[in-house]
Amino acid sequence: MAITLPELPFAKDALAPFISANTLDFHYGKHHKAYVDNLNKLIEGTELAGKSLDDIIKTSAKDAAKAGIFNNAAQVWNHTFYWQSLKKGGKPTGKIADKINAAWGSFDKFAEELKNAGITQFGSGWAWLILEGNDLKITKTPNADTPIAHGQKPLLTIDVWEHAYYLDYQNRRPDYLTAVIQNLINWDFVNANLG
Repeated sequence: MAITLPELPFAKDALAPFISANTLDFHYGKHHKAYVDNLNKLIEGTELAGKSLDDIIKTSAKDAAKAGIFNNAAQVWNHTFYWQSLKKGGKPTGKIADKINAAWGSFDKFAEELKNAGITQFGSGWAWLILEGNDLKITKTPNADTPIAHGQKPLLTIDVWEHAYYLDYQNRRPDYLTAVIQNLINWDFVNANLG
């Protein structure tokens, strides 16, 4: 069974003005689709064909000879997770709000640290909120790396590759991060991941 490009969980204009439909046309329609297409070509006829995306990532992460497979598989997974992490909203509610307040003292402090993780990720990569044991942590990964390759449980992510924001924000990554953190985190998805 081939890896497929999942449908976006929102209309292409649903995140405007913070992320434009134009950005989504390129980011989802070209970049994410290319990772899916490349991965399918790379695994065709191999022992990984027919495996789940998670299994492909976990298997290829441990094998330098499969770096191309890992990069494309992880990017498919990361992007799919990123789309789920987005929706027009505001501050967290429910269990995640309580855990954020316990870990950082306030949403504003959490937002500052998450933004800083995205700003300080040199080059391309991702900013993450993860659960390690019972503790919330903010982390970042370069390029295609993903917490699931390291046994961590992701709760939300923000893509900080330039293609995620350049059409809307040019080189202003901090402005993009502020817009996403303040307006576009899908806290229902985060609470569901928290369990």
